[in-house]
Amino acid sequence: MSARTEHRTAKSIGLTWSLAITLAAVLVPFYWLIIAATHSSKEIFTSPPPLLPGGHLLDNLNSLQEKADFGRVVVNSLGIAVVYTLTAGVICTLAGYGFAKFEFKGKEALFGLLMLGLVIPSQVTLVPLFRLMAELTWLDTYQAVILPNLALPFGIFLMRQSMSTLPNELLDSGRVDGCGELRLFLRVALPPMRPALAALAIFLFLFQWNEFIWPLTVLRSESALTIPVALASLQGVDDTDYGAILAGTAIAALPMAALFLALQKHFVSGLLAGAVKE
Repeated sequence: MSARTEHRTAKSIGLTWSLAITLAAVLVPFYWLIIAATHSSKEIFTSPPPLLPGGHLLDNLNSLQEKADFGRVVVNSLGIAVVYTLTAGVICTLAGYGFAKFEFKGKEALFGLLMLGLVIPSQVTLVPLFRLMAELTWLDTYQAVILPNLALPFGIFLMRQSMSTLPNELLDSGRVDGCGELRLFLRVALPPMRPALAALAIFLFLFQWNEFIWPLTVLRSESALTIPVALASLQGVDDTDYGAILAGTAIAALPMAALFLALQKHFVSGLLAGAVKE
């Protein structure tokens, strides 16, 4: 075996072990989450921790339902996340298309201002947004949770970068053939953007599904809570049912995993398309 071949073999082995370690670092916490959800709070904190399924899953689920009405909470989170993903997806895609394919006065300045939104912490806008929701009498409503973040800067940036890869000649030929701008957008611009749209959908869904601070700020009634807020409300000072909380956390992870598995073919290529420079 030549030195070059030995080097390639060693490099391949090193890469394989690196990937295996990374995969273990990702999967082991998720595995323990599933296992812990089947044990009581007392069993979770035993030493060594349990590594095999227990017999308290139904007890934890019943406790979760009794204390947080978790079925209603899941429906709330799913409804908010789906509506937000669809609405914000349309807005981000249209804005990205406009920034990428249209020329207008102040375009670069406006886009630069939009990019500032990526570096401004969301906590800075909590008080102004809360006062605005209060003046609109929208506190404790779902529109107060959904509307403020519809024009998400990262989503617009991702679609703008993806739309920039679309040849202008393709759009010009459609205009020459008499195709209107809306039809041109739907029939010509969108189909090649499926990978980017899949990446955008995953990002928007996860953003809203995991959102905690803003729903905690504007939602008041227990019947309107989302999953992160409801699970946080189960943590007491002296008595915390960790089995129920971990069971709820495991349930909350399922839609995210299902969405990613459904769109994984397009996810990586969509992110790469968004990274292409003009």
